[in-house]
Amino acid sequence: MAEHLSLRIINMQESATLKMAKISRELRAQGHDVIDLSIGEPDFDTPQHIKDAAKKAIDEGYTHYTPVPGYPELRKAIAAKLKRDNRLDYSFEQIVVSTGAKQSIANVVLSMINAGDEVLLPAPYWVSYSAIADLAEGKSVEIPTTIETDFKVTPELLEKHITDKTRLIIFSSPCNPTGSVYTHAEMKGIADVLKKHPNIYAISDEIYEYINYTGEPHTSLASFSEIKEQVITVNGFSKGFAMTGWRLGYIAAPLWIAKACDKMQGQITSGTCSIAQKAAETAVSTDLTPTYEMVKAFRRRRDLVYGLLNDIPGLKVNLPAGAFYFFIDVSQHFGKSYNGKAVDCPEAMSAFLLEEAKIGLVNGEAFGDKNCIRLSYAAADEKLIEVCKRLKDALSKLN
Repeated sequence: MAEHLSLRIINMQESATLKMAKISRELRAQGHDVIDLSIGEPDFDTPQHIKDAAKKAIDEGYTHYTPVPGYPELRKAIAAKLKRDNRLDYSFEQIVVSTGAKQSIANVVLSMINAGDEVLLPAPYWVSYSAIADLAEGKSVEIPTTIETDFKVTPELLEKHITDKTRLIIFSSPCNPTGSVYTHAEMKGIADVLKKHPNIYAISDEIYEYINYTGEPHTSLASFSEIKEQVITVNGFSKGFAMTGWRLGYIAAPLWIAKACDKMQGQITSGTCSIAQKAAETAVSTDLTPTYEMVKAFRRRRDLVYGLLNDIPGLKVNLPAGAFYFFIDVSQHFGKSYNGKAVDCPEAMSAFLLEEAKIGLVNGEAFGDKNCIRLSYAAADEKLIEVCKRLKDALSKLN
């Protein structure tokens, strides 16, 4: 019956991270000892005081429809957080809360992109950026970077890719999938380019804001006042508060963009879960000690995995400054084979590792990179050690 489906859904790429997670679950259900490090999810439980706030919300009757852009109390708490942590001044009317940061990004892109508009994506980029741009009938334009430059786009490279059709740039810092973090000076360089092009807007995905190992304060792109009206800041609760299942994200944006996203969301999901919103209000307004403890664990795991990966011949890795991923350059192994099967690209590599080593890693092509695979270290030490052992053993079988 595929002939009755829209071209929109037929042409849409399935999320590579969700696809690998699904395959890994199916293999485990069949009895295979698969260790899945494909999905970007903290392995910590939501802090107790946030869960208690949700229980209280149920008891107090927060079980009805919510305003489309979110409860005013939550939006005011988010505005206070942006002032406290990011030195950003927004009214609560400029905040729109959605069912995850993914929906927040989709709301913005669908509200701003017309057919043929170009969306610049410094690559590697999160897998859904390009899919959402395609859904809006925009044209994704990749800006390639390399591990030698820590996977960061330079102002010169960004400027080189701008045309009269450029409408948006979407990027993340700390970055999924690379863990790279733009310094204040590097972010200023991007701001300087945007200042020269007032009709170009930027979606600054800051969902990994708290998971930052640099020792320097997080720099929000919108903190550069000269381009604030060109920036849509995206953030949420899944990574920094271990609230992936609660499905809460938000934007802070110029009022006209916020109103457009409110309108868009009103026809798709309406307001997101009432109970999750009350929990999020507590999360963003109270003690961040659980978040900081979680980040300490992620940093220790990063250092553990970095040492293990550097002990594997033929891999190239950088030291991620944030998030919880390694984006591993495996291209030195391309052209080799195992049991007659060629391993000549990231997709073939991830398939080989799943079959031979029973580890689930995401191929880099889904992120716009033809040399790498992504490993999430949001897992217990023993799993990380075992994955690196299996990875080393499997790669040694290639010839």
